[in-house]
Amino acid sequence: MKTNVGGIDKILRIVAGIALIAMAAMGIVGAWGWVGVVPLLTGLFGTCPAYTLLGLNTCPLNKNG
Repeated sequence: MKTNVGGIDKILRIVAGIALIAMAAMGIVGAWGWVGVVPLLTGLFGTCPAYTLLGLNTCPLNKNG
């Protein structure tokens, strides 16, 4: 898969994912907090299937390709 998540978007996804997982593990939010795995993985791998479907790209290295 091509990289389509870049810079700040990647950092925000990782931070949000970790925060949701931590809150779920501590019981602050319900089980839905484990959905934080999705933004965490998309941030770590740098690719987002939803961005591909919508034709979005926040990675400056792949804007033209």
